[in-house]
Amino acid sequence: MTTMTAAAPDTEGRGGLTVAAGAVERIAAQAITELDGIGGAASRVLGIAVGGEDLDQGAKVSANVTGSTATLDVRLSVKYPLSVRATTETAREHLIHRVGELSGLTVTRVDVTVTALHSTETETRRVR
Repeated sequence: MTTMTAAAPDTEGRGGLTVAAGAVERIAAQAITELDGIGGAASRVLGIAVGGEDLDQGAKVSANVTGSTATLDVRLSVKYPLSVRATTETAREHLIHRVGELSGLTVTRVDVTVTALHSTETETRRVR
C-alpha cells in the first residue's frame, strides 16, 4: 500500500496530507455504485473466481498512489445489452472525476477489466 504526503495548499508548511491507497480504493468502489448498469466482480483466488459476478456486488478496485497522483485497476461487470466500450469509458471518466474530487489526487490512469455481462432476463433451463 502506497501513501501520498504533500503540503496542503495555503498552509505555509503547517501540515501535510496523507492519502492511503486503501482509502482511494474505497472511494473508487463507492463511486462505481453511482453508475447504472455496472456491477461487481467475483473475488478470485489463484485466478479462479470464487462466488459469482453480481450487479449488486461492488466492483473490485486496486489503487497505486505515488506523490499526488493515483492509478486505478478496476474489475467490474456490465449489464447486457449495454455497450461495453461506452460503459467502461463512462466508468473511467466518472472515476477520474469523483476520485480526484474526493481525494484531492490526480487520477492519471484507470484500467478497466470487464469480468462478466449480466442479462436482465433470468435464465431458465428445461430438462428434456
